[in-house]
Amino acid sequence: MFRFENIDYLYGLLAIPLLIVIYILVRRWRKKALLSFLDTNLVSFIIPDDSKTKPVIKMLLMCFAILFLTVGIANPQIGSKLEEIKREGVDIIIALDVSNSMKAEDLYPNRLEKAKQAISKLLDNLKDDRIGIVVFAGQAYVQLPVTSDYAAAKLFLNSIDTDIIPTQGTAIGFAIELSMNSFDKNSKTAKSIIVITDGENHEDDAIKMAEFAAEKKITVHTIGMGSENGSPIPLFLNGKSNGYRKDKENNTVITKINEQLLQDVASAGKGVYVRASNSQDALNTIFDKINSMQKTEFGNKIYSDYEDRFQYFIAAAMLFLIIELLLNNRKSKFWNKLNLFGENYV
Repeated sequence: MFRFENIDYLYGLLAIPLLIVIYILVRRWRKKALLSFLDTNLVSFIIPDDSKTKPVIKMLLMCFAILFLTVGIANPQIGSKLEEIKREGVDIIIALDVSNSMKAEDLYPNRLEKAKQAISKLLDNLKDDRIGIVVFAGQAYVQLPVTSDYAAAKLFLNSIDTDIIPTQGTAIGFAIELSMNSFDKNSKTAKSIIVITDGENHEDDAIKMAEFAAEKKITVHTIGMGSENGSPIPLFLNGKSNGYRKDKENNTVITKINEQLLQDVASAGKGVYVRASNSQDALNTIFDKINSMQKTEFGNKIYSDYEDRFQYFIAAAMLFLIIELLLNNRKSKFWNKLNLFGENYV
């Protein structure tokens, strides 16, 4: 397997034809300038040591130096080891509620940030499993397709906030449906959906969709965010607290966890329900459930190691440059002594 680490640097090779064009133009200009005040037959007598071939050789040496230097900077690499890495894992999609009620502060610092902390903790506990993220409110969107790149998952996770979906509401059933469709249908790995929400579903039949997922052998777990007593939904203006959300009668809206619904969704999806708290212990139930799922083996063929080869090209470029610097434009005295035909060729 061959590749260039910095392939964009190969554009530097365009300097070679440019150098050749400049050289030809300069040579023509020099010849024209000499002939403007000297006869052709007098040039060899006025400038007897001026070589016709050495400047061409020097130009070619410079072209080769640029060629090898550019390739060296691009760093050609050879994949020296082709390995097939066997992995065992499950596919997980996290459906995260990003409705306004997730800004309630009955969990520290708020429900959404606590949920993101739980997902980050889950990522730390995964090994060879693949994970994806779906965000939902009144609608649902795929935030991260199923991947084994946990660093990318954390990057996408950090960018999630309540303003990424303009349509407010809580459509748990739609989120489960989108999560099911986001799995690789050709993959034989065990599949699981983790719904993280306060359970205030206003849009669809989440229980029916969880039953449908279970029929497809996709387990649905739920994590409840919030408290039974509920909490007001804070409003922010330019990043600063600006009171609490109110209804049409100007009463402060109190958002409570719908624990019964989340229990029913988990039961229909043959999963487990836990309520998040300010400690991490409750979430271990979900981790244990995922770890107990049957792992499916899959293999990936990858080039596990690339060896740099830039040093050989840089060394060759330096050699050509040194030769070019040492070579002058004067004729060689050695070849002049061996001149058998009465003319100087070098």
